[in-house]
Amino acid sequence: MAQLRIQNGGFEGMTYDLGEEPTVIGRNPNTDITLLDEGISREHAIIELDAESGGFTIEDLQSTNGTKVNGKRVRSCELSEGDEILIGQTLFQFTTAA
Repeated sequence: MAQLRIQNGGFEGMTYDLGEEPTVIGRNPNTDITLLDEGISREHAIIELDAESGGFTIEDLQSTNGTKVNGKRVRSCELSEGDEILIGQTLFQFTTAA
């Protein structure tokens, strides 16, 4: 199992489990992870499990302000243990359970 953990702001420490279903992050109340941040798009990014490799990837959904992984703006990126993901003003850490 993998998780995203918020590292800053009023929701610091909150965790979200990632599984086989894609996880959409955005400002829209219908997204899987909804962020109250005007700096992000309604549907900003998606995290998906690659069934073949067993790893997770994040893809920016053509957002205006972009998605950063470890400080670098990415279009699509495979996630590794401890990666920091910045979406708007919200900083997440990606972790995997042993």
